[in-house]
Amino acid sequence: MYFLRILEKTFTNMDIVSAITSTVSIIIIGYIMRKKNVFDEHFAKVLSKVVLSVALPALAFTSFMQPIDAKTLSQSTNVLVWGIVMYVVLIFIMNPFFSMYRQQGDRQTTLKILSIFGSTTFFGLPIVGAVWGTKGILYGSIFNIGYRIFLYSYAYIKMSGLKMEIANIKKMFLNPIVIATFLGLLLWLIQNFVPSVRVHSIAGDIQNVAFYRIDLTAPWIMKPLTYLSNISSPLAWLSIGATLGSISFGKAFSDKTVWYYTFIKIVIVPLINIVLLYGLTLTHILPVDQTALSVIIVMMATPPATVAVSYAINFDKEAVLASSASLLATLGSVIMTPVWIVILNLINHIGLFK
Repeated sequence: MYFLRILEKTFTNMDIVSAITSTVSIIIIGYIMRKKNVFDEHFAKVLSKVVLSVALPALAFTSFMQPIDAKTLSQSTNVLVWGIVMYVVLIFIMNPFFSMYRQQGDRQTTLKILSIFGSTTFFGLPIVGAVWGTKGILYGSIFNIGYRIFLYSYAYIKMSGLKMEIANIKKMFLNPIVIATFLGLLLWLIQNFVPSVRVHSIAGDIQNVAFYRIDLTAPWIMKPLTYLSNISSPLAWLSIGATLGSISFGKAFSDKTVWYYTFIKIVIVPLINIVLLYGLTLTHILPVDQTALSVIIVMMATPPATVAVSYAINFDKEAVLASSASLLATLGSVIMTPVWIVILNLINHIGLFK
């Protein structure tokens, strides 16, 4: 009965329901449009470029236009640390799950990399923003710092068999999302130490804020950035649907390895994070609150990163397997995300993470 009450409370929360229905319905629209050839084969890639180069950087930057407080700063620091430590942990923990493919080196490596690196930016951030708002985006953007460091270093080296290249170092630090994240993070951290101006808050109160808090000091700049932020979710979901509409389901559905991988990626990896974070919170080593936990779990329950799949294709490391895994895991994530949100709400009511 207790579980049913939690379930009812979750699905009567209009923010959660709206986020779920928006995600699923817009993905379906993208899928139908591709199947009917309203969207051509290049459409998904064009949308992806718009989302990754314009919309998501705006979303990441504007998420830092908010006051800083001790709790948010503490949680952000813990999210950043876990976002780095967690990838080191997964690099070792994932080995036993794919030990049966030890004799098939490329297959084992590809499955491991695809399990570790999810589509946290393209798939995760829009959902996190829809459910947990600005604070969710802030935590998600900070969490992604470690993700990008390891994706363009460790993942590249493992998949290519080559040493780190200058081009990937540039991708790591000089892409629009990383620049927007670091700039926004810096401005958020130093806002109490720079010249301030007196402004009227949304509530009508007069307060002193950093001169660059454009949400209050320059709404004429903030507004276009907000518009760009708002298109990130629908464009990303349309792109996912269009991509699914271009792929054959037959091979993916008939491959037992792909089903096994999908289970590991969208069930086991998030579960590992919950268990480890509960231990770290219980011992006060690296405590996270419910919002931070929820953001991390939803980000980790995403399908494989597009960059990781591209590595598999470019370096001929089980390209067909990687494409099939991306397809099935994307469908699985669409189904499992609402389930994880229910589980996270259950955890919240139990009070495991304060």
